[in-house]
Amino acid sequence: MREFKNKLSFRQYALVLFIISVMIFAAVNVSAGASKAMAADSSEIAAVSKQAPQKELPVVYMTAEITPESLVSIFNKMGRKLPGRVGVKISTGEPGGHNFLAPALIKDLVKSLNGVIVECNTAYGGKRSTTEAHRQAAKDHGFTAIAEVDILDETGSVSLPFPAGKRIKEDLVGSRFLNYDSFLVLSHFKGHQMGGFGGALKNMSIGFASADGKMWIHTAGAVKKTGDFTPAMKTDQNAFLESMAEASGAVMNKMGDNIAYVNVMNNLSIDCDCNGNPAPPEMADIGILASLDPVALDQACVDLVYASPDKKKSEALCKRMEKQNAVHILEHAVELGLGRREYNLVKIDK
Repeated sequence: MREFKNKLSFRQYALVLFIISVMIFAAVNVSAGASKAMAADSSEIAAVSKQAPQKELPVVYMTAEITPESLVSIFNKMGRKLPGRVGVKISTGEPGGHNFLAPALIKDLVKSLNGVIVECNTAYGGKRSTTEAHRQAAKDHGFTAIAEVDILDETGSVSLPFPAGKRIKEDLVGSRFLNYDSFLVLSHFKGHQMGGFGGALKNMSIGFASADGKMWIHTAGAVKKTGDFTPAMKTDQNAFLESMAEASGAVMNKMGDNIAYVNVMNNLSIDCDCNGNPAPPEMADIGILASLDPVALDQACVDLVYASPDKKKSEALCKRMEKQNAVHILEHAVELGLGRREYNLVKIDK
């Protein structure tokens, strides 16, 4: 009996020693692992601290007042001087429609810049597909009464390179684009039957494009000649949106700092001003926004549509944008380094 107890005690003693050894080994390894983790964390922190600080968020200015005075004021708020001969890119509007920016609204701003209203002919036919017809539409809509109107592709196209393009490596703009030192992209923000929405990026891409250039963008680099718009209707939607972003990039690269952007959020139809019979607006007007970043500007406009307190009246425009995957133009523009979707919204109303 004593021998059994002694053996049992020895086994217990050995087991205790084994457990203590395991615990010591584990503690040493945990300590070493923690030291390595702390060292790694420290190196990561050091690496982060060495990185250059991020650029400040782009500013988007906003006023709820849609008047000639507020339009001039919000442009001046950006603090960008547009040098030399200034082109003011608007949509003259397809005859039959009536949602385009009113001449009385933009007159003071255009005159303050000593600006020339610039446009290009359409690719889809309609009543602005020839320079003669387009000039008549501009006159009928009151634009020739407030400023000179220049149809940039009356004399053909010129290529602006964009090597970073995934869909297109060049943008075909009206040849008289090169006659201008700076541009104000003055856009009517609204829905669009093909793009989902039309704002600064659409006005800068499709708007500056010659008729041939419009086909080039609409077909994602497949067709350059007008005459048959059918191929444009068969283009993959994301490819079309990406082509618009890339065409915008070509214009931005060419102009550098000699360009600025203003979006007017009124007459918020789900249809573009290129539609001669647009759906009547359901939403209330929102205001005027301006920025030196066209991506942030368009994103802010989209956000304001979704933030509308009257969800029932904003539903149609939201659905139009979602159906056409409209935000993809913004996503691709960010990928191309054309701007940011994050922004600081600064309201200038007192």
